[in-house]
Amino acid sequence: MRLVTWNLWWRFGPWQARRPAILASLRDLAPDVVTLQEVWADEHGNQAEALAAELGLHCTWAPSRAPEFFQRRIDDPSVQVGNAVLSRWPVLDQRVLHLPGDDGRLALHARLDAPGHPVPLFTAHLSAGPAESGRRQEQVRALVGFVAEHRRGTAHPAVVTGDLNAWPDSDEVRLLGGYMTAPAVPGEVLLDAWEYADPAQPAATWDPANPFVADWNPAVRIDYVFVGPPAPDGAGRVRSVRRATGRPVEGVWPSDHYAVVADLA
Repeated sequence: MRLVTWNLWWRFGPWQARRPAILASLRDLAPDVVTLQEVWADEHGNQAEALAAELGLHCTWAPSRAPEFFQRRIDDPSVQVGNAVLSRWPVLDQRVLHLPGDDGRLALHARLDAPGHPVPLFTAHLSAGPAESGRRQEQVRALVGFVAEHRRGTAHPAVVTGDLNAWPDSDEVRLLGGYMTAPAVPGEVLLDAWEYADPAQPAATWDPANPFVADWNPAVRIDYVFVGPPAPDGAGRVRSVRRATGRPVEGVWPSDHYAVVADLA
């Protein structure tokens, strides 16, 4: 299973010019599953559904119930923001968790009807800001509880993805893993797939080499794929992981984030 997770930078910057660059990038990656953050919808259409139609994938999405944090930055209260899952396989179930805080962040669960085992998939978008670690820790505790509630009924491990807006050694990321500190929920342990990455390859998904990123920002990995312990038959084992979309397409950078691509057994 090839999984891509990517923050698409909502309706910021040259968003209309970025649309074909996003689609071309995803086509090149040929994913089975895509998890997206900062996708938009308005009266004219839904970005996630349009991408799914072009790629021949199933789609489910959930909008923020408090999108004002984003809307006021472009002065347009009509555009929704949310998370989405695109999948080669049908979506058996969808659930939404509205995360703690006043900025409308959420986690989306989609159970995928994959061959062998249904896949319990989750994608989250945590609060941003260098001083928001405390809030992100609250959100991680809620997220792991959400995962524990909905991952059962299949041998396939939970797969948790998203833009965590947090450095790999931060308290909130360690809390999500549960193997470097006490887990947020007893018994719930998730492995950062990047542990299987080639250490020589670039890791930063938020990088000032991208012109949409402020040049004062240090290059850092803030986008993740986490996977629970593999099934007895090996399903869910990480085969490879890498950064992707780190280049312009016909002169246009598709997003301010780079994607993470993980191949899972």
